[in-house]
Amino acid sequence: MARDSLVGSRIRERRVMNGIRQAELATQAEISASYLNLIEHNKRRIGGKLLVNIAAALGVEPSVLSEGAEAALIATLREAAASSGKTEVELDRVDEFAGRFPGWAEVLADQYKQVQSLERTVQSLTDRLAHDPHLATSMHELLTMVTAIRSTAGILHENDQIEPEWQGRFHRNLNEDSLRLAESAQTLVTYLDGQDETATKGSSPQEELDAFSKENNYHFPALETASGWPEDLVKGASTLTTVAARDMAKRVLDAYQHDAKRLPRPAFLEAINQIGLKPDLLAQRFDVSLSTILRRCAAMPDDALPMPVGLVVCDGSGALLFRRQLRGFSLPRFSAACAKWPLFKALSQPMQPVRGIVEMAGHDADQFECLAIADRISAVSFEKTPLYNAYMLILPRLDKVEDPRLVGSTCRICPRAKCEGRNMPSILTQGI
Repeated sequence: MARDSLVGSRIRERRVMNGIRQAELATQAEISASYLNLIEHNKRRIGGKLLVNIAAALGVEPSVLSEGAEAALIATLREAAASSGKTEVELDRVDEFAGRFPGWAEVLADQYKQVQSLERTVQSLTDRLAHDPHLATSMHELLTMVTAIRSTAGILHENDQIEPEWQGRFHRNLNEDSLRLAESAQTLVTYLDGQDETATKGSSPQEELDAFSKENNYHFPALETASGWPEDLVKGASTLTTVAARDMAKRVLDAYQHDAKRLPRPAFLEAINQIGLKPDLLAQRFDVSLSTILRRCAAMPDDALPMPVGLVVCDGSGALLFRRQLRGFSLPRFSAACAKWPLFKALSQPMQPVRGIVEMAGHDADQFECLAIADRISAVSFEKTPLYNAYMLILPRLDKVEDPRLVGSTCRICPRAKCEGRNMPSILTQGI
């Protein structure tokens, strides 16, 4: 049933929701109750002044009656139906359902969104529990100290003839192990409680770097204007608590400063306005490498580019060195990334640009355009094999294609059961 033929149904539902009798609404709209009855049963079309009068009497905008539920609500209901896997859902009547029962439609859409949010939380937590080396190390240390304390306590309990000197040693060991256990437990609790947004004492160096980059929106004005130095930014960063994290941040900022000198922000943004967000053409204009352009794009503030972007950098082993998150494109925090990303294809064919349209696993099935290249980071030599880093710029794809490359975040939380790149079972297909 077409949307414009459901105006009467919407009027009836709104009237009932507001507790207004048909005769009362007819009087306020200055029409007869019988004519309103025909309208409410979609037997008479309505528009113009009459629609405005009825909308005013019901306390809603005329568009709510004429257009029905918003397109976003309809789209969400369709997504919910598709994700359920039930083929008998009446998708051809979703507009009618949303128009006749707007309240229930909103409830169903909100429930679907909450389920999505909970699933993402479960994925993140499971990924973390399964692959976080720092959590595993902390748990191992806790168990080791608990075992030591239990062993010492057992010796003291079972032997009442221990010499005073040895008793003193055992008591001292108990005290020291207990203190270490308390400190480690507190560190672990702090790590688990404060992991989401900022780095904590238990964070890994990579996470501290991620938090440092995120809190600065991946943009450092002091390096753009040469009014500051990487050392100063690292020294004053509260999120960089370890030597390793500060060293990693220093390398990232050194590259940032070098790129900013070669591609000043005003000239770079002006070129994007003229050419568009096309890294190959920008590289030709400025006579720089593609990797420099990809890094520079990811160093711009959110509102400076025509669209949001993400960036992933990995070394020759495939380990992720830098991550700028783009909404909808899931990046693993601890485990290995999806082997089907164009990032790794670029790593297998150095210095060759790689472009791919990918679709990320999940209910939304968002598509992205990924532009990747592996660039040399060591000098050319006959004596040594060169080293490469791979860079992948991630752009949202507005016009979806029919045959994108299906990818995920990491195997452990990828819902696609059949995948040639899978190296371990997924908790989403095998169960938690």
